[in-house]
Amino acid sequence: MPTPAFSFATIGINHGHIYEQTALMLAAGCRLKYFCAPEDDLAAEYVAKFPQAERVTDERKILEDPEIRLVIGAGIPADRAPMAIRAMRHGKDVMLDKPGATTLDQLDELRRVQAETGRILSILYSEHYTQRATLAAGELVKAGAIGRVLQTVGLGPHRLGNYARPDWFWKLERTGGILCDIASHQFEQFLFFTGSDSAEIVTSQVANFDHPDAPEFEDFGDTVLRSGHASGYIRIDWFTPAGMPVWGDGRLFILGTEGSIELRKYADVGGRSGGDHLFLADSKSARHIDCSGTKITYGEQLRDDVLNRTETAMPQRHCFLAMELALKAQAAATRIVGTRHDGDAA
Repeated sequence: MPTPAFSFATIGINHGHIYEQTALMLAAGCRLKYFCAPEDDLAAEYVAKFPQAERVTDERKILEDPEIRLVIGAGIPADRAPMAIRAMRHGKDVMLDKPGATTLDQLDELRRVQAETGRILSILYSEHYTQRATLAAGELVKAGAIGRVLQTVGLGPHRLGNYARPDWFWKLERTGGILCDIASHQFEQFLFFTGSDSAEIVTSQVANFDHPDAPEFEDFGDTVLRSGHASGYIRIDWFTPAGMPVWGDGRLFILGTEGSIELRKYADVGGRSGGDHLFLADSKSARHIDCSGTKITYGEQLRDDVLNRTETAMPQRHCFLAMELALKAQAAATRIVGTRHDGDAA
């Protein structure tokens, strides 16, 4: 067997995205050496999937091991930035599940420590970097297929009933809020597709429309943002209906001066099977493109960045700006007092 590119380890497995994070680095030829998680039930599932990893009870065994080059994590959202800071201070590069930070203070410290240590901090925004239709759209936009991008509209509906949610899921302090957490995907895509290196929040709002038993929970959020040359709209919610065959009909609309792109990332309600659907309209025609064969390169690029000290998977400035926009939208959001009351239609 070829020698692994390097060894990596996992700290924090509270979100299922950790499985995709791990698989990406394994597919890139890296070796999973350790994982650290206090939850026995989650640990049992993780080791069943990745039996090569040794479970450790103290993260210092990971942080102080010179063989470990990269630490990945999908802990409770509020715990992700502190873990990344500890890892970077121990000379490790880091790949986190979104949102990366849940407060602006956390983001400030991430920026400071990353600058001081020179380590890589990368956020795996799965709705972009492991979603084939989004990757294909990026190539089309780069090639000029729709001209200059003027606006993105990102819709990220989710469903609560996929699995039982832990107690921390309902706590605002632990998740950061709906715009900070889920909408982080759409903020990152706005920056990417519009080519913006700065942006501002125009307006934002959040609500608990239908979950009176969890008063801190936000089941809806939306925002308008703009850069110097583009506009964006984002809507996030937890109202995917039971009849949908997937957890959410994630959609992205990209408006250009010479055409438009629509992505149906996970399902096409028009009848086509599977996900990865892209619809392109330009001066020639309107057509459907099956993106299921698009190559996912994030893991390989991050591997090479760790080895070569480059920024091919995600520029560091881009990483931080996407987090900043999500956090500012969350902090500025007006809360709609919209929870239904007894007697209202269910």
